[in-house]
Amino acid sequence: MSTTLFRRTRSEWLGNIRGDVLSGLVVALALIPEAIAFSIIAGVDPKIGLYASFSIAVITAIAGGRPGMISAATAATAVLMVTLVRDHGLQYLLAATVLAGLIQIVAGLLKLGYVMRFVSKSVMTGFVNALAILIFMAQLPELIGVPHLTYVMVAAGLAIIYLFPRLTRAVPSPLICILVLTAVSLALGLDLRTVGDMGELPSTLPVFLLPDIPLTMETLLIILPYSAAVAAVGLLESLMTATIVDELTDTRSDRNRECIGQGLANTVTGFMGGMAGCAMIGQSVINVKSGGRGRLSCFCAGVFLLFLIVVLGDWVRLIPMAALVAIMIMVSIGTFSWASIGHLRSHPRSSSIVMLATVITVVATHNLAIGVLIGVLLSGIFFAWKIAQLFRVTSTLSDDGATRTYVVEGQVFFASAEDFAAAFDVREALDRVVIDVSRAHIWDISSVAALDMIVLKFRREATEVEIIGLNAASETIVDRLAIHDKPGAMERLMGH
Repeated sequence: MSTTLFRRTRSEWLGNIRGDVLSGLVVALALIPEAIAFSIIAGVDPKIGLYASFSIAVITAIAGGRPGMISAATAATAVLMVTLVRDHGLQYLLAATVLAGLIQIVAGLLKLGYVMRFVSKSVMTGFVNALAILIFMAQLPELIGVPHLTYVMVAAGLAIIYLFPRLTRAVPSPLICILVLTAVSLALGLDLRTVGDMGELPSTLPVFLLPDIPLTMETLLIILPYSAAVAAVGLLESLMTATIVDELTDTRSDRNRECIGQGLANTVTGFMGGMAGCAMIGQSVINVKSGGRGRLSCFCAGVFLLFLIVVLGDWVRLIPMAALVAIMIMVSIGTFSWASIGHLRSHPRSSSIVMLATVITVVATHNLAIGVLIGVLLSGIFFAWKIAQLFRVTSTLSDDGATRTYVVEGQVFFASAEDFAAAFDVREALDRVVIDVSRAHIWDISSVAALDMIVLKFRREATEVEIIGLNAASETIVDRLAIHDKPGAMERLMGH
């Protein structure tokens, strides 16, 4: 056991050192403008997002459940903190971050990571496509109302990203893009928007501190709604990103460990003056496409980020935004599931509706949680509708005309309970009715209530009723909830 754990840990950290270190550097450079932008969204100083990205990346690399996945400050969590920062200030944001992390840790301990099994492939595809669109839309401010030279540089950056791998894959092409465009910009003295124009970079290391807030029930009631929302959105995006990276790398992740790792990262980050974050699909795709596979890539991304902003800040400020925009456009193109467009005609209509609804909701609200929730709800409705269509009741009359046997096939639940009830002719003059449910399954209180109603109506007409073929699970729920064999059942029916 210990030998297996040692080998797995060694593989996750040291199995791809060159690829992880280089991809970590690319990710660190791409994280800088994003962390600054997310800080601006939340209404706080840029260093809050930068410190958070460092802290979250390093801690999730160690404690998270998905090697090769990048976690940092994100827009999904930043947008949820806007009102809290505006109404109560930075210290309440830090406290909310700590509480959000604790909630995520509890979710991991309760093994809630397995709820991801209820997210269908259609919802996942919609999530990915919506995220690709949002990533591209986030680059539009850098592409609208800018000098024509910017478009030339972005085009050159995309050319480097897509063509350089044909020469060699020893060095990630996004890193070459950054180095070449920065060198060209400096050599020619080009007047381009740079990272330094995004905001002031911090020059000191983060320090441990306690949020300066009153420890009262009133404070808890203020931050709890924000913390719960951040915890839910953060886990949702992290677990969905983990699933996508699983598919990209053909490996499996530990979802419950990821919940705990994300929670630990946010808790510590709140004490280090940072905002909440979660996994980032865009940066994770950059990491994987740049060769990152192990925990070392995320760890290096966090360490390089801090080194770049604190030690090499003067150089990082000179990187043209055009280089980073080109990288993010590459991520957007690579993230979007282009095959899903063709599948709109070949896949079942319900699956296409779920995918499109998820995309439209996420893009319209810029809230991944709402879009995924809508997608999951629609998936559940369509599934229930489809299962309800597989239900039928047939009947045969005995030779003497005194007994009718009803054979129920399929799933009896809330969506098919009405059809179940309508399939019986309670006014037919019969001595005896047999209800054979050996080919059916009774699922919920709605189906039990329908069964009660049928049995009691037949008995009201002086017809003997026998139920046969109940499987163990159906028998359990019928014995527990049914009233047709309990005293006073007929009176209750007549009372209604």
